Amino acid sequence: MLKKGNKLYSILTGSCPRCNKESMYVDQNPYSIGHLFKMNERCSHCGLKYKMEPSFFYGAMYVSYAVGIAFAVAAFVTAFLIFKASLISTFIAIVVTMVVFMPVIIRLSRNIWINFFVKYDESAADASV
Repeated sequence: MLKKGNKLYSILTGSCPRCNKESMYVDQNPYSIGHLFKMNERCSHCGLKYKMEPSFFYGAMYVSYAVGIAFAVAAFVTAFLIFKASLISTFIAIVVTMVVFMPVIIRLSRNIWINFFVKYDESAADASV
């Protein structure tokens, strides 16, 4: 299911959306907070410029809202419906989930956003810059 050439592969791995050959990020670990937003300027394999225009990733803020809601709903279902926690405990579980997964949500949102605009190109995956 998760193979190169699939949008989901690029979104979940943070790889170049055009060739899927390398990570878009300087540091692949989203919990390296100092490098959370640092991206390579271009893909060294296919040459795709990640920041296509100034402020390109501002749109990812809208995506992060939806991704954050998904994480919050998952925390609610887990805490309240599965573990039968009280409302206060459920609220705390949601807040903790959002804080702990914030770097992951930010990266996923950026990955989703760039994948809206760039499609996989098999010829770019085979070629090299």
